[in-house]
Amino acid sequence: MPSDPVRGEVWLFDLGMAEKVRPVLVVSTRFEDCDRALVTVIPHTTSLRGSRHEIGAFAPFLKPGAFLVQGVSTHPSVRAVRKLGTLRVDQFDLVVTGMLRWLGCASI
Repeated sequence: MPSDPVRGEVWLFDLGMAEKVRPVLVVSTRFEDCDRALVTVIPHTTSLRGSRHEIGAFAPFLKPGAFLVQGVSTHPSVRAVRKLGTLRVDQFDLVVTGMLRWLGCASI
């Protein structure tokens, strides 16, 4: 069984039948034993539309594409398949800033 996903890591994740298994960026913090074993993620897509909500981040373990901040979602940690790698801090910060913009939490 894989270890629990950690904030800033990119994992292959089972997002369900409609979304399938795809890379995601973990944006939530670690959960504790008394918490529900949930992970909040942002999916990576290679089907780009040119939206401002597609945040590009190059990583050697990802195909060319972007993180779709409109797709932020929370799932049980058991859906984590395997770790692909970790984004650089500056890349992670760009994606989180995009997510906050999408959620209306930042005046960016």
